[in-house]
Amino acid sequence: MTSVIMAVVKAVHGHEGEVTGLVQRTQFQAVQDDTAGQDDRSGQDATLLLGLEGLAVAQVELDDEGGRVVHVVTDDESAAGCPSCGVLSTSVKGHAVTRPRDVPYGQAPLHLVWHKRRWRCREAACPRGSFTESLPAVPARARVTSRLRTECGAGIAQRFSCVKAGAEHYAVSWPVAHRAFIAHVDPVLAQPLPPVTVLGIDETRRGKVKWAQDPVTGRWFVLADRWHTGIVDAAGTGGLLAHIDGRTAAKVAEWIAEQPDSWPGRDHPRHDRPVRVLPAGGH
Repeated sequence: MTSVIMAVVKAVHGHEGEVTGLVQRTQFQAVQDDTAGQDDRSGQDATLLLGLEGLAVAQVELDDEGGRVVHVVTDDESAAGCPSCGVLSTSVKGHAVTRPRDVPYGQAPLHLVWHKRRWRCREAACPRGSFTESLPAVPARARVTSRLRTECGAGIAQRFSCVKAGAEHYAVSWPVAHRAFIAHVDPVLAQPLPPVTVLGIDETRRGKVKWAQDPVTGRWFVLADRWHTGIVDAAGTGGLLAHIDGRTAAKVAEWIAEQPDSWPGRDHPRHDRPVRVLPAGGH
C-alpha cells in the first residue's frame, strides 16, 4: 500500500438539492497498485465542475482563511491567436498570472488564478509585437469573468434593490456592477415600448433644483428640476417606461409626442382608442 496526494472534488448537496461543492487537496489511500490516470481524471472532473470554457483546472488548494484557490491554465488553441491580425503564434515570450473574479460557488470564497502565456506575433505586417492569452470567458484586461458580469447585471435588474446590493453580493466595485447593469438593460431599453393602454404617472422629489448660466446671454435657466415624473405601464406589466424632468402636464405631453407613430396612444389605424392617463393622487 502506498499513499499519494491527489486533487479530488466532492460535490456536497445542500438542503435544497443545490450542489455547493468543495474542492481541496486531500490524502488518498491507494487500494490498488494501478492508479495511473486518476490524477488526470480528477483534473477533468474539476474542470467540468468549474465550467469556464477554454480553461482547465490544474490544481485546487485552500488558503489560510479556508477559501478555495483554483489554479487554471489555458485549454483553447485559439487563445494563441493574435488579437490584431488573427495569426496563431507558436513563439512563447513568457508567462503571466491574472486573478479574475468569478461567480460565487458555495459558502467558502473561490479565487481563480489563471496561469497564461505571453506570445510573440511573428506576422511581419502586424504592428503588435506580443500579447497575452485571452478568451471569451475572460476577455483581455478583464478583472471579472464574462459570466460574472452577465449574472451581476441580470441580478441587479431582477433581484437586487440597487447597484450597491449587487456589487456587495458579487464582491465587485460599484463601477463594475453598474457597467454590468447597463450592459444588461441597454438591449432591453433599445427595444420599442410595449403596447400600453393606461399610463400611470407620479412625481418624485429628488432634491434641490440645479441652475446653469447661459454663457452667451448670461441668463440663468433650470438645468435639472427638483421633481421627476415617473411614467409606468399601469394596466400591463407595471414596469417603468420613463423618468422625465419636471411634473407638469406639458412635460408628460411632450414625452408622449416624442414616441413613434406606431406606439399606442398616437393616432394609428391598428388601435381603436388612445392611451388613457392614470395620475396619482398628487396630479
